[in-house]
Order: sequence, then C-alpha cells, then structure tokens
Amino acid sequence: MQKKQVVKKLLAVGAVAAMFSAFGVQAQTSGQSAQSMSNQSATGNPNLTGKTAADGTVNNTSSQGMEDRSSQVGASGSQGTTRAEGAKSQTSDHSGMQSTSGASGAAGATGSGAAKLSAADRKTITDMALSNMAEVETGKLALSKSQNPDVKTFAQQMIDDHGKALTEVQTLAQQKGVTLPTELDPKHKAISAKLEKLSGEAFDREYMKSVGVADHKDTHAKLQKGAKSAKDPDVKALAAKLMPTVEQHLKAAQQMSSAKSGTTSGK
Repeated sequence: MQKKQVVKKLLAVGAVAAMFSAFGVQAQTSGQSAQSMSNQSATGNPNLTGKTAADGTVNNTSSQGMEDRSSQVGASGSQGTTRAEGAKSQTSDHSGMQSTSGASGAAGATGSGAAKLSAADRKTITDMALSNMAEVETGKLALSKSQNPDVKTFAQQMIDDHGKALTEVQTLAQQKGVTLPTELDPKHKAISAKLEKLSGEAFDREYMKSVGVADHKDTHAKLQKGAKSAKDPDVKALAAKLMPTVEQHLKAAQQMSSAKSGTTSGK
C-alpha cells in the first residue's frame, strides 16, 4: 500500500516535472521564435535600409543623370548658340563680302563707264568746269575792284550760281573718272590778268564785256553743243540743266552793257 502511494507520488512528481519541462521547452521555443523574429526584423531593417540605400542610389543616379543631362543640354544649348552665332557671323561675313563685292562692282562699273566715255564728252565736262571756275574767279575780282553796285550784284550772282554749277560738274567728273584741271586755262588767265590792271569804270566796262557777255556767249554755245551731241546721258543732262542759268546771265550782262554804252554815248 505504501509502495503504491510512493509510486503515485513519483508519477505525480514526474508528471509535474514533465509539465515544467514541456513549459520550459515551449518558453524556449517562444523565446527563440521571438529572437528569430527580432533578428528577422533587424535583418529586415538592413534590407529596408539597403533598399532605401539602393533607392537612394537609384535616386542619386537619376538625379546625377538629370544633372548630367542638364549639363549636356546646357552644353548642347551652348553649342547651339555658338553654332548660331557662328552661322550669324558667317552670314555677316558673307553679307560683308557681298557688300564689298557690290562696292567693287560699283567701282568697276564706274571705271568701265569712264573707259567708255568719249573724248568729246570728256572735253564737254572739262569745258564746263573751266567756264564755271573762271566765272567764280572773275566774280571775286569784280567784288574787290568795282565801285558800281550793279556790277557788284552781278558779280555776286556769278559767284553763287557758277559756284553751285561747278560743284555739280565736279561730282559728275568724279563719277565718270574724269580728272579736272585745278587752274584756269590760258584764255581765262589772260582775261583775269587784263582785268587786274584796270580800275573804276574801265574795269566795269571790260568785266561786263569780256566776262558778262563774251564769256557767257562762249559758255552757252559749248553747253548747247554738249546737250545736243553728248553720247553719255549724264553729260547731256547736266549741259542742258546749266543752259538756262547761263542764258539768264547773258541777257543781264547784255542789258547792263547796253545801258553803259548809251550813257557813254550821251556824254
């Protein structure tokens, strides 16, 4: 009986021991599971961190790629600007070459026009220049020597009108490549030398006779010939343009000369 009780106690103790043992195993297993989960969580964090890092790397790469592309775009834009500016420069240079070429062409045309100008047309231009030069020079002389207000008025008109005409002739000569004389011809030099020696009424009479009448008749005849016979249209046009002024001067000089002659005859 006692043995049975002892056995029962041993069995009870064994059962309790077994229960505690089982509980310990379960607790250990739970602890291991928790530790495993913790480890997995810890491992997961590095993974997440790694993923974040990877994402960051990707993002950084993408950002760098964008930066690289922006740099490339900037470089392309710069190159495009440079090319555009180069093209513009080339265009400007090309335009400049065209302008220079055009200028050369114009110069060549002028030179060619000068080469085709006939000797008669060249002489017409030269004669117009000499006539206007002489009228200006003798007009200045009359202003300084004459005491007659009418003669002085006529002389001033010669300086103004023939000075303007001389400028037009010089412009035409330059366009046609004709070199004009810089001093009077022997005929007009002789007239000026004669007038230099006179004074008073003698000067006035000689000035109106030689310059006012005779010289204007000669000039009018040359202009009339040039307007009719000149081959170059510009030479022809200028000769025709100057004729009316010379005709007006001639009529005024003839009237003044007639008045002086009548006064002298009355005396």
